[in-house]
Amino acid sequence: MTRNPLVPLSLVSLLSLAPGCQPVDESVPDAQPVAPAAVEQQAAVAGFAELHHHMFAEAAFGGGWFHGSHTGELTSCDGGMPESNHARVRMDLSNMLNLCPNSGSVNLGGVPILSSLFGVGGAVASEFIGKIEGTEGDTGLHLGRKQVQTQWPRWDTIAHQQAFEGSLRQAHLGGLSLVTVSLVSNGFLCSALPYQNLKRPCDEMADVEVQIQMAKDFDARTSWAEIALSPAHARQIIASGKLAMVLSIEVSKLFGTKDWRSELNRFHALGVRSLQPVHQLDNRFGGAALHNVVFQAAQFLENCHIDYDCGATGAGFTLGFDVDANCRNVKGLTPDGKALVQELMAKGMLIDMAHMSERAVEDTVALTRSNTYYPVYISHGHFREVMNPEVAGAEKSTPAHIVRYLRQSGGIFGLRTAHDETRDYTRTPIANSCQGSTRSFAQAYEFGRQGLKVPMAFGADLNGFIQQTRPRFGSYGACSAGFKAEADAQAAQQRVSGPPRLGTDFDTYGLAHVGLLPDLLRDLKQLGANTTGLEGSSEVFLRMWERAQSTRAGMVDAAADIDTGGVAAYVPKATREAQYPQVCGKAYAPNSKVLGEVCRFNEECVSAKCTSSDCGKVTGTCICDGDNDCGAQQYCGWGLNLGACQNKKARGAICSANNECLSNNCRWSYTCG
Repeated sequence: MTRNPLVPLSLVSLLSLAPGCQPVDESVPDAQPVAPAAVEQQAAVAGFAELHHHMFAEAAFGGGWFHGSHTGELTSCDGGMPESNHARVRMDLSNMLNLCPNSGSVNLGGVPILSSLFGVGGAVASEFIGKIEGTEGDTGLHLGRKQVQTQWPRWDTIAHQQAFEGSLRQAHLGGLSLVTVSLVSNGFLCSALPYQNLKRPCDEMADVEVQIQMAKDFDARTSWAEIALSPAHARQIIASGKLAMVLSIEVSKLFGTKDWRSELNRFHALGVRSLQPVHQLDNRFGGAALHNVVFQAAQFLENCHIDYDCGATGAGFTLGFDVDANCRNVKGLTPDGKALVQELMAKGMLIDMAHMSERAVEDTVALTRSNTYYPVYISHGHFREVMNPEVAGAEKSTPAHIVRYLRQSGGIFGLRTAHDETRDYTRTPIANSCQGSTRSFAQAYEFGRQGLKVPMAFGADLNGFIQQTRPRFGSYGACSAGFKAEADAQAAQQRVSGPPRLGTDFDTYGLAHVGLLPDLLRDLKQLGANTTGLEGSSEVFLRMWERAQSTRAGMVDAAADIDTGGVAAYVPKATREAQYPQVCGKAYAPNSKVLGEVCRFNEECVSAKCTSSDCGKVTGTCICDGDNDCGAQQYCGWGLNLGACQNKKARGAICSANNECLSNNCRWSYTCG
């Protein structure tokens, strides 16, 4: 490997990064870097960046959650039955609440996820976690997930591998030139897993060390990817046609209880170049941004605190966190946190403010400003102003004033591809007509580009316990971030209004794995977005990194031109759903399903014939209903789904000739492709 002369490493560091070497002895600190010098402007590198990728997360949570290795191939899954070795929590989680003497005063009855976790446990509770609206579940029983390709990986995968190295290679060949590999774990999630599923005791930093070794092994045996130790090194890697990998850490118990300065030196010597000072929970360095109620329960088990200033968890109460009337964490950086930020700047390391409380962000920015606007970034986040109220209301979402800090410092924003409902951004011609798909991602991206004017890269968070960009086509959750009737209507609209399918798995399975990131970029571009900045985001990231290690003159950009206008008012789901007709008390989109697609009622099918006959409690299939379904074409055959109905069948439906398929492509296996 070529090293950056601006960032000297100790002999221990050099040995630790050579293939086959043993971990560095904790007692030997890393060499202190020399004072940063001016960095000569380099020729721009090509390609886009992904700033938050959990490639080795199979080793997270004590190794007890994910199915599939990053080195393996797609294989069938056991279905997640109660004795499964993945994708489920223990049966006895109710006992965890007994750790807090005041837990009896907490009523979780109105908090579905928590009442399920701490009341039922096991496969049933795990199944509930995966049964988010618009999905078929990826946890618990997930019996449908035995089959691969069709059922996993998929956009709604949260327990099955999405970071196969073959998929990463696919992304690299498609234009990905830099990836920040986030070494991740969470002690609470680990402690909730069945004991027999764990490969080692729950210890976040031990999980991180396992992942670092996996990253080194990956580096040593691949010819197309390499761990980058400096911006100059990253440029050399990319210029040679390889993928530059930047190691980062994302845990709540950062450095455990050990001396953090020694640990920072040690992990720097092991190749780590970016840190999130906090993650899901408050720690000794600072406060975490509130978002998911599961982590509020986890924080409660840490400190047994119940706050009544705001109802982030349930009606009138917040578990674990000390919040203000707006449900914002009142904890900023601690003295250790401020010292850590100072030490990160002294080392020229990257400071990732994702998951920080707003007060911790303010404290961090104050320190970086006093250091001639040292750069800060957010590796994965949602723009608050353009998101639906549920996401926007959480402290984890990023408001415009924090984006201003990034611009002023020369930072970058990793835009989450886990796209929930967005509000319409009226200053883009791209219609928000497929909720949760690339069209929703486009609303946020264009808001960031035109309104916030912030440099952006992807912040996908694959293997990160989140769902991803939904497809625009097919029967696997297309346009499903809203509600079912709307999703059906919007998916039907995609078939007739375009843009067309890309011809890859992204069309039907959405952002199922990292290899499909180039397809998300292609779809965004064909929708009409200006993707120039995103396509060149690796260069922007490297300039930020170089700025961290160079002599700075002050603010990069005053960011006085931020404009948060142009975002349409949010219309609640209930209001939108009331506009659809109903059958059996369920809203539906008339004539939204073509032959072979899943249906609940006759009225949903173009053919007006659905095999379901129990008022939609069990889904059926839209089938042929006589010659009229075939137009003037060949005879269909009543009740059959195998005739030559020209251009009637969607991708995945059974076919016997190309002209039966909407795609005009009948695969050799006799399914529409």
